[in-house]
Amino acid sequence: QVQLVESGGGVVQSGGSLTLSCVMSGRTSSVLTMAWFRQPPGLARLFVAAISRTTDNTWYADSEKGRFTISKDNAKNTVSLRLNNLQPDDTAVYYCAASRKITISTEYDFWGQGTQVTVSS
Repeated sequence: QVQLVESGGGVVQSGGSLTLSCVMSGRTSSVLTMAWFRQPPGLARLFVAAISRTTDNTWYADSEKGRFTISKDNAKNTVSLRLNNLQPDDTAVYYCAASRKITISTEYDFWGQGTQVTVSS
């Protein structure tokens, strides 16, 4: 099993920035891809970005390209998501996910509990 714990959420004004972090523990060697998803109030959970644990490949949802940056530190088993120029529409619970496959937006096996990001106008 793999456990994921997110941190870094909070309340920020429009135009501000946040960095979310996710620490992975357990059978980390089984994980090939890590990702961030978000779930706005009353809506479905959406893919944000993913990163390979074994290569330098990253993938982003089209709507987040240029504003969000995903990064990793394999030695610390962490993945981070830098959120820039945040807007009220970015308000959501952000979830970290891990997959035992090389994947982009589907087939994630493990999920964190989520961290709330609230952007005020």
